[in-house]
Amino acid sequence: MKRLLCIFLFLACSAVRAENYAEREDVRAFVAEMEARHGFSGAMLATLFRQTQPVASALKAIRPPKDPGIRSWQSYRNRFVESRRIAAGRVFMAQHAAELAAAEAQFGVPAEIIAGIIGVETLYGKHMGRYTAFSALTTLAFDYPPRAELFRHELEELLLLAREENRDPLSYTGSYAGALGLPQFLPSSVRRYALDFDHDGRIDLHASPADAIGSVAHFLAEHGWQRGEPIAIAVIASGEGTQKLIDEGIAPRLTPAAMDALGVSLKKVGAGDTALAEQPAALIDFVTPDAPTEYRLGYHNFWVITRYNRSSFYAAAVMDLAAALCGSD
Repeated sequence: MKRLLCIFLFLACSAVRAENYAEREDVRAFVAEMEARHGFSGAMLATLFRQTQPVASALKAIRPPKDPGIRSWQSYRNRFVESRRIAAGRVFMAQHAAELAAAEAQFGVPAEIIAGIIGVETLYGKHMGRYTAFSALTTLAFDYPPRAELFRHELEELLLLAREENRDPLSYTGSYAGALGLPQFLPSSVRRYALDFDHDGRIDLHASPADAIGSVAHFLAEHGWQRGEPIAIAVIASGEGTQKLIDEGIAPRLTPAAMDALGVSLKKVGAGDTALAEQPAALIDFVTPDAPTEYRLGYHNFWVITRYNRSSFYAAAVMDLAAALCGSD
């Protein structure tokens, strides 16, 4: 029995050592690269990795489900366009009306779209994540091969951000994927797009709604937001070319007239005088099992929202939450 216990303890200690990131060859290579490219102290980085343990829940969260099932637009939409989020969003817009107006004036992004994104991302700060960003990013960078390149880049960006802000890299908290603050920016986006919009001398996406508001607007503007232009319009689509247009993706390429010439008939849904803008658009389907498929013409600004999250469902949910915040839903 004593012999078996010793063997068990030896194997357990070996497993712990195997999980010591500082001793792994791929991590050592990363440390050497950070030394060479950015002048980091290898000893300091080794200490950080020695203190870091794999985050199993981050791996579980990012892996695709074994049985993904059928996507449902209505189920997705109902997660975000619901009474609690709408009420919180209206309070947020009232409390930060001046900052939202300033961001809209500077960047051309409607206040309700900015608020819609923050609402979808974190329910106005209620769900910003409690993961240590360094640990989560390390886990995904070295133990999740399908997206290792992305997360190693974000780990590099987090270290650079910490140095620029004179912060301990272990002090950042966020989502399982390392997204930070009210707008859930990845570290690379924090470094590139985050703004000190309240002019207090520092950028704080966790505690400063003003900084989050200005940063979201700046992100969308830098990705090509067009002031005053349409986002998307709900339509009824029919014709032999409908599925072909859908299969071409969400990048706006053809005007409604060009779609009509290809045999796709489009009719605006709902009342009002808004016509189908004769600008390049994409025909996008929103499928719900056992319910009629919904369609929208997604214009350039719709595509810009998908730069925040590469999902047409996401962009449409932001749109619909924004409309509800304005009282039109």
